[in-house]
Amino acid sequence: MGSAEEDYNFVFKVVLIGESGVGKTNLLSRFTRNEFNHDSRTTIGVEFSTRSILVGDAVVKAQIWDTAGLERYRAITSAYYRGAVGALVVFDITKHQTYDVVERWLKELYDHAEPSIVVMLVGNKTDLAQAREVPTEEARMFADNNGLLFVETSALDSTNVEQAFETILKEIFHKVQQQKQRNSQSNTVALASGSPDGAATAQEEKRPCCVAI
Repeated sequence: MGSAEEDYNFVFKVVLIGESGVGKTNLLSRFTRNEFNHDSRTTIGVEFSTRSILVGDAVVKAQIWDTAGLERYRAITSAYYRGAVGALVVFDITKHQTYDVVERWLKELYDHAEPSIVVMLVGNKTDLAQAREVPTEEARMFADNNGLLFVETSALDSTNVEQAFETILKEIFHKVQQQKQRNSQSNTVALASGSPDGAATAQEEKRPCCVAI
């Protein structure tokens, strides 16, 4: 293992969810290894891969979990939502029934994950556009109405796969930074109200000296 892979500032756990056969495993392998397997078998339980990307001046390590889409594995996978800061809810644009159950997947996600989780709706298999059953605008409107990011992808020809993962990782990163900023501001207020020198002390502490990893 190269040291470059081990040098990172943040680790973000992201889960892939959706019905069996929508292409979650190939989205994962395309992003993490730039591979596509035409004969990929149904995922049993949970698998995960990692890849690091640069966001601003920080290295973010994405730990992406591929959860089984089949009902009989549902009990196994529910525990794996714990600790996830991002989720891609994937459907197949050529099979409307995989889109019809997106709401059920979202409910399961929100039942098990943190309320602040960043969620992206992904319509996969755009390479099969001639067999499309789910209009882009219908899915986009659903995403907008539910506060989700949205993109259409093809794991087969790589369309928007990088964009999908990079977009959600950047969104998670910005949320983390905003939270750190809010925490810093609340500490500043607490210090300032605690003593006459509080504001000056807070300014001293905010001087950059080191990066938290």
